[in-house]
Parts: sequence; C-alpha cells; structure tokens
Amino acid sequence: MQPGASVAVHVDRSDAGSYSAVPNYAACGVFATACFVRIMTAEIFSRLLEPLTAGWLRERFRLAAGCAAVQEGGWDQPLRPAAVLVPVIDRAEGLSVLLTRRSDHLHHHPGQISFPGGRVEKTDVSPVMTALRETEEEIGLSSDRVELLGELADYCTGTGFRVTPVVGLVHPPFALSLDDFEVAEVFEVPLAFVLDPSNRQRHRTLYQGQMREYYAIPYGKYFIWGATAGILVQMSRYLGLCSRL
Repeated sequence: MQPGASVAVHVDRSDAGSYSAVPNYAACGVFATACFVRIMTAEIFSRLLEPLTAGWLRERFRLAAGCAAVQEGGWDQPLRPAAVLVPVIDRAEGLSVLLTRRSDHLHHHPGQISFPGGRVEKTDVSPVMTALRETEEEIGLSSDRVELLGELADYCTGTGFRVTPVVGLVHPPFALSLDDFEVAEVFEVPLAFVLDPSNRQRHRTLYQGQMREYYAIPYGKYFIWGATAGILVQMSRYLGLCSRL
C-alpha cells in the first residue's frame, strides 16, 4: 500500500465489547479509531478486574441477578441432569480456577479440559451435593475446604446434559488424590485470565450434520473449549464483566 492511501476498516463487535479491525482499503480514518477503542476497552476491563479478590467475588455473587439457561442446541431428547464444581482457589498471589484434563482412554470426551463433576445420582438431594460428591471422587478435594458462593444458570449441552455449575471458593491448604482412571491431571489458571474476553475465541465446527459454534480459551499447552469454556464465559457475564454470552 502506498503511503497516504485511504483505508477503510470493518469493525466487528465481540461479546465483550472489544473490537477487531479488518482493512478493506476503501476509506480512511477508521483504523486508528478502532485501535483506540480496542485499547480503551482492554484498559476498562483491566480496571474492572483490579478488585478481583475473594471478598469481591462473594459480594458479586450476593448481588448478581439471575440469568437464563444457556442452550447449545443440537439435542432434541430429554436432557440428563448433571452438575460440576467451578473451584476458585483463594491463593495468596491471587484467585485461580482449578481444571482437570480427562484421561485419554475414556469413551466420552477423552483428553478434554473440564470441571470436576458428573451426572446426578438418585441419592443426590441437590446439584450442590452432586458437584461436591463428584469432585471428591475425581480429585479427592474435601467438601470442608469449599465455601459455596452460588450456582450459575443451567448449561444445556449439545450432547444431552443439563449441567448446573456450582461455584465454590476453595481455601488452601488442601490435598488432592486423583482418580487416574478418569483424571489425567489437574492444573490452575488465573481467574482474571479466563474471565478476560480478550483471551477467548469463537470457533465453528460441523457436528452430526449441524454447524455449531463454541468458545475456546487457549492457555499455554491447554485448549479449554466447549461447555467448560462456555461456563467460564457465562460466569464472566454473571459477574457483570461482559454484556452477553
């Protein structure tokens, strides 16, 4: 492009209010504006996360309004109830989210990143009980280390589950004992990272004859996607950190 040539920019607004610019070389003056808006949006979000402490999180859950269930679509049969724990670790250096990587030999979702949790059993009196029971079975985290903050709206997956995400603040110290049949490893991601809209992506794939969109949050060697990423986006929305899912 010659110096001084005119440039037009198509600006796409994401779910978080940030902007991406794609030049089409037709007009001038928009690119700088789009870049400025993107920088300012990132700065505003950074300021929103400044008070991201256990106390702030408790208060947000106390004040947050409810939201509608999330529907992935693509499933026309009755949904099976399930629950997961979203474990937020209260570390001295900051809050983090504990995630698991499923064992590679499993029939369903092998190797994928997930929250500890599973199907509701007949003896479970609530989704909270399911989430805490499954968490202790999968990774050995005792429920007496978990301070329950609240539940997010149900997340209805395209694979036939109605998942209730239960958010809990986990207080160290704690010891973990993995069920290595189900769980290959556990790891932590800074909460601020997974809530930051600039760290998420949207992908499309053909699944069972239908085109479906899903969120992904790459973190180092881990690719967090599908319902796990969707629940983290839902949590960001619930906390008032983005406008829509």
